[in-house]
Amino acid sequence: MSFLLFQLRPPTVIGQFHTLFFGSVRMFFLGVLGFAVYGNEALHFSCDPDKRELNLFCYNQFRPITPQVFWALQLVTVLVPGAVFHLYAACKNIDQEEILQRPIYTVFYIISVLLRIILEVIAFWLQSHLFGFQVHPIYMCDASALEKKFNVTKCMVPEHFEKTIFLSAMYTFTVITVVLCVAEIFEILCRRLGYLTSQ
Repeated sequence: MSFLLFQLRPPTVIGQFHTLFFGSVRMFFLGVLGFAVYGNEALHFSCDPDKRELNLFCYNQFRPITPQVFWALQLVTVLVPGAVFHLYAACKNIDQEEILQRPIYTVFYIISVLLRIILEVIAFWLQSHLFGFQVHPIYMCDASALEKKFNVTKCMVPEHFEKTIFLSAMYTFTVITVVLCVAEIFEILCRRLGYLTSQ
């Protein structure tokens, strides 16, 4: 088991820090604080008039996808390229030094890091379109599809300030992850260059 864990460690110092940062801080933040901030949002989302069907209709309009589900999907999809590469490396008994010494493994590893960057950038763009950069205390809901008499109704968003802070933190995590991935590519190239010059 310890051999497998060694095999699955990234070959760079920055990659190992990224795994630690990604695996512990980001997941803890999302799992614990995300639930505290967003856990009962649908229950406390209220519109005028305060009717259950109107509240549900407007909440679904306000949140096409819940932030927790979106961020969980983001974490899983961003993990996939690295997980596939490390699983392949473990099956082929490729150690960390071989990844940097053999050009084909180096290229595949860099591709997996580039895919992580692309997925993080896509997630950042989607998050900005789905949730924006700030949560406003009042949401104007177009409820005319539900009942003509409702037309545009005013809805109160609970803990909007906490949600704005949490949104900012999740954007920051995405930016940090992209920066770490770019830095990891530079570290790989520098170490690869150092390996070639030492031959």
